[in-house]
Amino acid sequence: MEDNGHLIRLFPVPFRLINDDQQFKKWQTIKATIEKARDDHRPESHHIKVDTIGRDGPPISTKNGWAERWTFLDKATIYDDFSAVEADRKSTGRTLAFLRPSRILAIDVTPSSNPDWTLEERDKLLTYQQQGGLFDAADAPAIRTLRKLPFEFHYRYRCDVGGVEAEYRHKIVDWEAGALFWNCRRKYGEKWEAPFREKLESVLPAADLIFLMGTIHSFPING
Repeated sequence: MEDNGHLIRLFPVPFRLINDDQQFKKWQTIKATIEKARDDHRPESHHIKVDTIGRDGPPISTKNGWAERWTFLDKATIYDDFSAVEADRKSTGRTLAFLRPSRILAIDVTPSSNPDWTLEERDKLLTYQQQGGLFDAADAPAIRTLRKLPFEFHYRYRCDVGGVEAEYRHKIVDWEAGALFWNCRRKYGEKWEAPFREKLESVLPAADLIFLMGTIHSFPING
């Protein structure tokens, strides 16, 4: 998010591989050199020059019910229905938006159709990280060691607008959801699903859950 509340998409940021003095935390302001992505026509998409990343102050506090963080969130539009997100995308071309659902119904867990990276996906991972100036083709084996999730996760949720409810289903592509899966499986083994669902279906919704919605570059009409 920029200072004015506009959402932008920055990539690539191979976080685990950037220098320690450049690594930043969630809700921490950074400064960096960016340029509009030439190979991605979504208006918010920018390439970031990884070696220019610098932290710009401490992480924004969570004290007093996120008071300081809400000064930033309040600058952005938070929609209450996905149809409004879609209407805005069609009229403005914007492909990033905040959405607050009225009710979470469930998480759908589906085995992945491709349990390992396809050649196309591996090439794309390597290309993105080469754009950051960190790797060359010789580093491809290291990229391939990154684990792919064996499941796909979708949120089913409802939005209530004027007393009328509409149900939606969207895929979760948040990195932290993947990390939660690996942590639950490591800690609970084959019983990973119950604590995983507890976090996503109960704990987060109870804390005023807001989705960050986006589109896939190859499929710009999808939510």
